[in-house]
Amino acid sequence: MTRFLDVPATSKLINRLGTPRFLNELVDALHADYLRWDDFDKSPRVACHSRDGVIELMPVADSQMFAFKYVNGHPVNAARGIHTVMAFGALADVETGYPLLLAELTLTTALRTAATSVLVAKALARPESSKMALIGNGAQSEFQAIAFHTLMGIDEIRVFDVDEQATAKLMLNLSVFPALRIVRAASTDEAVRGADIVTTVTADKTYATIVTPDMIEPGMHLNAVGGDCPGKTELHADVLRMGRVIVEYEPQTRIEGDIQQLPADFPVTELWRVLQGKAAGRESASQVTVFDSVGFALEDYSALRYLPPATDPKNLFALLGKSSETEPEPALAQVEAIAFGR
Repeated sequence: MTRFLDVPATSKLINRLGTPRFLNELVDALHADYLRWDDFDKSPRVACHSRDGVIELMPVADSQMFAFKYVNGHPVNAARGIHTVMAFGALADVETGYPLLLAELTLTTALRTAATSVLVAKALARPESSKMALIGNGAQSEFQAIAFHTLMGIDEIRVFDVDEQATAKLMLNLSVFPALRIVRAASTDEAVRGADIVTTVTADKTYATIVTPDMIEPGMHLNAVGGDCPGKTELHADVLRMGRVIVEYEPQTRIEGDIQQLPADFPVTELWRVLQGKAAGRESASQVTVFDSVGFALEDYSALRYLPPATDPKNLFALLGKSSETEPEPALAQVEAIAFGR
């Protein structure tokens, strides 16, 4: 029988576990699958680009299960009152072709992206890291903040977004984490100054240079999440030249990542090689490291095997209710009310 995981069921599952536990277990699932990289049939995702956005199909399979995700990216949707990113996916049995699971993945994609960021940061960031800059305070931002706070001990996050309402939303949602200090910065430069980790999660579909070489300090780890399609970047090209660059799947990242700005022979290292111990991660305390994250189908496979429209499409975090580090299981009634529109 094919199972179906819809918005209410996904919200209930995450809330029963609590967001920190869900993220932690998802990091473990991702790690396990990256360690068996050679078992997977891999390819870059198929993308259909339009003036206002992109629609993508992301397939991957091992000898037992096939997974795919449908996902869009339309920054203009925020002004239309709908989500910028929406997704659904499926798992199927390879032997029979029979679909085993159909699932809504909008919320899960946000969580698996944050979990992947932490997985990489554990391998690349300095162990004593305690301060993070978070540039871009939209729908993905809370998940990044919670993941780095609860799983890596980040206790101060400096936030900035050109949309002041997005920052206000972020600060309100994260106020339930009393041990996490949120500092509102007046600019990207102010937010980045003195940070151990810099996370960029912006949505504008343009060649952008949100982080420039003058902002980089020795030992920083950059987690560049927002540049994820052709013509969309966040880091100045010289920032990439300053550090060691880690990618998920090189053939896809060459097309979509920040490294699209650089020659095809610019050296990068795939994540699986670092996790398997076949390549170094951070080589010194002063080295600058960069995770050029575009999102890869294997991460959706991990999320699907592990195992929602909100009233405010720029506040995806609201689907989880009022979770906190002291309240790992928020009231389901609130989540159900949002998910069902009650």
